[in-house]
Amino acid sequence: MTNNNANIGFEKQIWEAACVLWGHIPAAEYRKVIIGLIFLRYVSNAFDKRYNKLVNDGDGFENDRDAYIADNVFFVPEEARWNKISSAAHTPEIGAVIDNAMRSIERENKSLRNVLPKNYANPDLDKRVLGEVVDLFTNMDMDSTENSKDLLGRTYEYCIQQFAAYEGVKGGEFYTPSSIVKTIVEVLKPFDNCRVYDPCCGSGGMFVQSVKFIKEHSGNRNRISVYGQESNADTWKMAKMNMAIRGIDADFGPYHADTFFNDLHPTLKADFIMANPPFNLSNWGQDKLKEDVRWKYGIPPAGNANYAWIQHMIHHLAPNGKIGLVLANGALSSQSSGEGEIRKRIIQDDLIEGIVALPTQLFYSVTIPVTLWFISRNKKQKGKTLFIDARKLGYMVDRKHRDFTEGVQPDNSIGDIDKIANAFTAFQEGTLEEIKGFCAIATIEDIAKQDYILTPGRYVGIEEQEDDGEPFEEKMTRLTSELSEMFAKSHELEDEIRKKLRAIGYEI
Repeated sequence: MTNNNANIGFEKQIWEAACVLWGHIPAAEYRKVIIGLIFLRYVSNAFDKRYNKLVNDGDGFENDRDAYIADNVFFVPEEARWNKISSAAHTPEIGAVIDNAMRSIERENKSLRNVLPKNYANPDLDKRVLGEVVDLFTNMDMDSTENSKDLLGRTYEYCIQQFAAYEGVKGGEFYTPSSIVKTIVEVLKPFDNCRVYDPCCGSGGMFVQSVKFIKEHSGNRNRISVYGQESNADTWKMAKMNMAIRGIDADFGPYHADTFFNDLHPTLKADFIMANPPFNLSNWGQDKLKEDVRWKYGIPPAGNANYAWIQHMIHHLAPNGKIGLVLANGALSSQSSGEGEIRKRIIQDDLIEGIVALPTQLFYSVTIPVTLWFISRNKKQKGKTLFIDARKLGYMVDRKHRDFTEGVQPDNSIGDIDKIANAFTAFQEGTLEEIKGFCAIATIEDIAKQDYILTPGRYVGIEEQEDDGEPFEEKMTRLTSELSEMFAKSHELEDEIRKKLRAIGYEI
């Protein structure tokens, strides 16, 4: 695979076809409509397959809710099954039929209470267009349960990605680009029978990729315990649906909640913590939390929550646990309001395993430079930190957005994600060869000499330039000659501009 969008096909068609709804519903409601239909189509299909199997078994359990729950399938009441939806697709009542279906699924499945969207009867939504979109989902090829789970899961993720792109800054609230998520997961390498936690989980992308990693490496995807928290109500609901479509049993708490003020998993000690917290969050409530037990390394400043997020995650880390998180670059070097001292104490506690400087334009919502932090308890290379400058990696998907490659490339080189992950593996195994301009290993003493600043450029240096064979004296003569020609040309242009201005009565 050469890039993260190489397998996009069916899901892109669904997205483009569903875009017929643009202009027929308020933009704020559009995401809920599409995401809800993907969810409804999946749970109905999974139910139908389980129902038919139970009928064929002949034991009379096809209407027993427990027979579905035991197989990790949501029980779908008759009025919510897709054949009822599709048969009403071209009637004026289609919106009400879908809303009623959502309500009945919530009644039958406690974990989905107050989660599903119920905005299809909205008079602003053109019911003719809605019926056409229902037809699109009806015509999906859903023959294989596992394939359909992957297909709808990918479609769900792709649509979330597109919403993030369309919604700009707001999109960053619920979606972390797959390049970032995959890089974090490939570096951390979660194993089965582990606890994974994200205290600001958005739509749940970290969990999806963790489960996928475990499955691809011959682990048991059902032996991972997932814990998350999200403060935005709509995003919390989106994450709940995402986990349901993927068949991931996740504990997101009974409701959305602010992680700092209402930690829904207060006793959790996680093996892996992965997060993309809000960058440089101000007014996060420091004045009311100054005595909090989580601030082991110092009280975070009121105007920036970066070190509140870091310490919250360290507080929830198991004895051999690992953290991978995204932060704005300011956290690497800030000395204001005690941040420098907090960073110094964390470094002296030997928790920083690696820092990766990322290229710009990976995110839909921000353009500021960002960095990946990898924090570990009981790390393999004691007293050492790996620094990687990945700012030159990636390729432009379009004018605004960059992506990382992965896997073997056409020229047989390895992808960007693999390059970063392999460097971490080699570092941990003690076999890494430092590459000027890309990666370097620093001791705590080395970092202390840099005033405990963690900017990778300070450690990796500048990439060595290949000698082009031109003697220095000849090169300088050539370059100064070219510069003189440019200066002469600029003077000619300046004279020409002055003449033009004088011709219309202006003198400069």
